[in-house]
Amino acid sequence: QVQLVESGGGLVQAGGSLRLSCAASGRTFSSYTLGWFRQAPGKEREYVTAIRPNRITTYVDSVKGRFTISSDNAKNTVYLQMNNLKPDDTAVYYCAADLGYGLRDSPAYWGQGTQVTVSS
Repeated sequence: QVQLVESGGGLVQAGGSLRLSCAASGRTFSSYTLGWFRQAPGKEREYVTAIRPNRITTYVDSVKGRFTISSDNAKNTVYLQMNNLKPDDTAVYYCAADLGYGLRDSPAYWGQGTQVTVSS
């Protein structure tokens, strides 16, 4: 089992920044792909970004150039730095993990979610 605990959400004005953290425990952190999904009110859950065990990262087009995912294997933590936030980024952000290279549409492990609200 892998346990994921997110932190760092909050309220920010458009153009501002937030950093989300996801602390993982339970298994060998470096063997997993970790990433972030988000779900806005009334919308389907959306993939945002992921980082693979070989540190290769992927992003949905809407956040490229604004969001950066990184990981610290010593701390078993993955981070999402979000810059130049837009009201459309408002959502509950979920940390997710799958063993190996890549995240499935419905990963095996999920955090509880953290709210990000961007005001215009």
